[in-house]
Amino acid sequence: MRRTALVIALGSLVATALWPSAAAAQANTQNTSSQLGTVRVTTIATGLQNAWGLAFLPDGSFLVSERPGRLRVVTPQGGVSTALTGVPAVFAQGQGGLLDVALDPAFATNRRVYLSFAEPGTNGTAGTAVFRAELNAGGTGLVNGSVIFRVTPKLNTQGHFGSRLAFGPDGFLYVSSGDNFSNATAQRQNQHQGKILRIRTDGTVPADNPFVGNSAWLPEIWSTGHRSPQGMAFHPVTGQLWMNEHGPKGGDELNRVGRGLNYGWPTITWGIGYDDRPIPEATGTSAAGLEQPQHYWVPSIGTSGLAFYNHPRSPEWMGSVLVGGLVSRSIHRLRLDSNNRVVVQEQLLSSLNWRIRDVRVGADGNVYALTDDSNGRVLRIEPPTVTPRGKRPATPPSAAPSGEVRVPAKSVRVAQ
Repeated sequence: MRRTALVIALGSLVATALWPSAAAAQANTQNTSSQLGTVRVTTIATGLQNAWGLAFLPDGSFLVSERPGRLRVVTPQGGVSTALTGVPAVFAQGQGGLLDVALDPAFATNRRVYLSFAEPGTNGTAGTAVFRAELNAGGTGLVNGSVIFRVTPKLNTQGHFGSRLAFGPDGFLYVSSGDNFSNATAQRQNQHQGKILRIRTDGTVPADNPFVGNSAWLPEIWSTGHRSPQGMAFHPVTGQLWMNEHGPKGGDELNRVGRGLNYGWPTITWGIGYDDRPIPEATGTSAAGLEQPQHYWVPSIGTSGLAFYNHPRSPEWMGSVLVGGLVSRSIHRLRLDSNNRVVVQEQLLSSLNWRIRDVRVGADGNVYALTDDSNGRVLRIEPPTVTPRGKRPATPPSAAPSGEVRVPAKSVRVAQ
């Protein structure tokens, strides 16, 4: 383990000396307000075209994917590598391209990296796929790569590919797949679109997946009825999978994902069509046998990355859900009660006006985020410093911490 870490660190130091320096290497830091105090935001690096996914390397650097099809290493000092070799060809049209990046739980020994991407098919079709490879010792490319999973079938559309990757406590890989702009796919048992999928690290199917043995269903399916899943993470305490997804016009959702459950799209939705008419397939906002969201937004915030804050650096943020907003140009911090209901919500970074694509929490207790534009940024966000609880006046258990604004207990509708 120590030898592996040393090789990674030395390789990174050598490579960094050769990398072009990012414009943000001269720490560009701004302060922005929050309900609990000042939040410090530092731009670590810039110049990333439509940055999409971020993963932490053991030496403190980041792997960052760019939607046009490039994967780069970014150092904490702002160094940005040339594009890594060995990345698969992507369908970089519409919302397609290189999407998420994740490290194998055993990366320290096997150096495996997983990429989700829109893969080109025949006659203009495309579909979400998962690629597995190894990061070479110098951190300059991927080797021994292969596609381990492909969404079936590929469709002739250019949107809603998903796709986030998350490793569960069970060691399996969970993959989100959008409906490819075809509403009905999310309810079809013989299509991967509009689903959360669960596979082994080699792409094979776990024997305890909910529909294994049922010939009407594709065996990789874990849950169904999703429109455009853009964020996914496991709760650090309960181990349950959470995800967020885009509604149509209104009705973005935060969901707790259960084995074999149906989350309703397009049969139920809190949104309407972009033409301001009801979704044709929708029967309302609820129906028997279909799950309700844990929280939803009207109007839409354009949900993106999702992370749980579970670090002692900020006791006030502990247990919060962090959701990126593309449309709201914010990070939404949601505090949950013991029943997982959202009781406090605030928007962070709104004054900076950046489309937030991914959100992660680092081992140092800082939050890291990517902005989505032609000159995308890697951000380090330091939680606010607040008065220690022991020095504050006592407050009733039902009250929000000082400075927080509580969401009404019976309401999940949040106007922006």
